[in-house]
Amino acid sequence: MPKTGGADEALNRVNANSKPSDLRITDMRVAEIVGAPFTSALLKIYTNQGIVGLGEVRDGASATYALMLKSRLLGENPCDIDRLFRRIKQFGGHGRQGGGVSAVEIALWDLAGKAYGVPIYQMLGGKFRDHVRVYCDTDAEKPSGAETGKRLKQRMNRGFTFLKMDLGLMQIAHVPGAVAAPAGALEGFHANPRGRGGAFEERKARNLAYDAQNVQHPFTGLHFTEKGIDLLEQYIHEVREVIGYEIPLAIDHVGHISLQDGIRLSRRIEKYVPAWLEDVIPWQYTEQYRQLQEATTVPICTGEDIYLKEAFEPLLRSGGLSVIHPDLLTSGGILETKKIGDMAQDHGVAMAIHMAESPIAAMAAAHVATATENFMALEYHSADVDWWDDIVTGLPKPLVKDGFITVPDKPGLGIDDVVDEVISRHLQPGVTGIWQPTDRWDDEYSWDRTWS
Repeated sequence: MPKTGGADEALNRVNANSKPSDLRITDMRVAEIVGAPFTSALLKIYTNQGIVGLGEVRDGASATYALMLKSRLLGENPCDIDRLFRRIKQFGGHGRQGGGVSAVEIALWDLAGKAYGVPIYQMLGGKFRDHVRVYCDTDAEKPSGAETGKRLKQRMNRGFTFLKMDLGLMQIAHVPGAVAAPAGALEGFHANPRGRGGAFEERKARNLAYDAQNVQHPFTGLHFTEKGIDLLEQYIHEVREVIGYEIPLAIDHVGHISLQDGIRLSRRIEKYVPAWLEDVIPWQYTEQYRQLQEATTVPICTGEDIYLKEAFEPLLRSGGLSVIHPDLLTSGGILETKKIGDMAQDHGVAMAIHMAESPIAAMAAAHVATATENFMALEYHSADVDWWDDIVTGLPKPLVKDGFITVPDKPGLGIDDVVDEVISRHLQPGVTGIWQPTDRWDDEYSWDRTWS
């Protein structure tokens, strides 16, 4: 009888990742990148078994939102996703403030999938689809609808079957007589934080833009004139003349206008069959959303700045939405977005997913989309960025092919690793390195309880 190699030799052939009960978090680090076209922070959570979980802090948010959570996670088993999420979720908030909690939650799912050897979508309950439809978002930097239509047509020629474009205030704010505005109200919208004049002038411009964008729509005093509405209708008319009417075309970036202007615009463009009209007013105004949706046949959509499932519920109950639009990097991550989608389905509302970041965020969203029945389409912002696919390894290239993402049958997110050389060529201004030690956050502590 041949001799076996013994117990020690057998154990050497066992993947340590098959011991998820012994898995522990040992470190957290970030890499802050820009230009694809987002600005975001990629996240790594390290463990005692050598496996690393990947996450991402939302576009435009600070890496601090994630790093401040490190001391609450060290020594914990990352597979206890829901328990750890409930511990840290009080440190998130709406908009970009949800970015840290959401980034961590995604990295925990990646670690759990790698530890157990299964894709995230399988842990969410399995597939509703094999391919995730992507909608290609295209800004309206072109001065005419005809030119934007040509850009969108190019997307169609690349296989995209769902499109989105901007249509709103910033396209006509420079046209005399197109917008009625209090004196000086538009200055902040035109401020250039990256302009010339030195650090002081840049900071002044940044603060001016911040303050202008921080005024909620009902209080800006901005209104489209009839001339402005005519110009916006002409713009979408020209786009439809180029791309036709068979393909869905969603509308974004209406601008900081009132409910009444939203109703005027939506009624004017009904004939162009928008897939939805997005973020017309702040999501907090539930009653105004109900009024808006009742006033138009255009599907109304919002949600990318909403944190946690319970904040979506009033809008869904009101009947003010036809499409919800969470961003996983704000909503609370993978499981919370799955719950949001299921809740929306109970109200007869479809779910599209906002995503303007790297392939890490794209894959997190794609797993949710795969496992959620009422999913419609996933946003994609980097169609013109030739290095976007190169940020990670282990995924099909291109990841978005013929307008779809096919989620690989691989553990966790399905990503093997990130490519440091690519990331290092695209660092945020002032950032000098990637995956730097974050020891200063190891012992951050406060008595976090919010009740007595």
